[in-house]
Amino acid sequence: MKFISSIVIAAALLPLSLQAKEISGVELVKTLTLNEQPLVLNGAGVRSKFFIDLYVGSLYVPTVIDNTAAVLAADNVAVRLNITSGMITADKMKEAINDGFDDATDGNTEAIQAQIVQFMQLFSAEIVDGDQFTLLASKASGVTAFKNGEAQATIASEPFRQALLKIWLGDEPAQNSLKEAMLGQ
Repeated sequence: MKFISSIVIAAALLPLSLQAKEISGVELVKTLTLNEQPLVLNGAGVRSKFFIDLYVGSLYVPTVIDNTAAVLAADNVAVRLNITSGMITADKMKEAINDGFDDATDGNTEAIQAQIVQFMQLFSAEIVDGDQFTLLASKASGVTAFKNGEAQATIASEPFRQALLKIWLGDEPAQNSLKEAMLGQ
């Protein structure tokens, strides 16, 4: 019994950075490795609309980063979206992503339109509560999209990579509070 009590006390004394993090019912891993690149959880928050939680967005980086410029300059970062609402459909996700690209590029999506069309194929199958999308943004290879842990496609384009990250972290993000949470602010 003393042994179990000691374990519980030791776990409670661990720094918060080492303890698991849960947001809106989603357990977030503190580290993940994608394409042999180890990344740490930088921050996470909830994307909500009309008081409904839609998804948990999290940002994974090589080392802690607190601003968009540093995220864009990093060799590898990942945005993870954990769907928490059945209200998100493939069509609604496509519409939101298109709006996000429009905001991220100040309405100038023409230069990356072919990559946007390719990226939208990730959302061709129905989206259900519990789905997970992970977007590894690498300066070397572009954006590799994963759905529920399985690689779907890689889009090699630096302007596309930057625009994609700006959907959540740019001057006109999907939601300001989500941006701040992902940047750990």
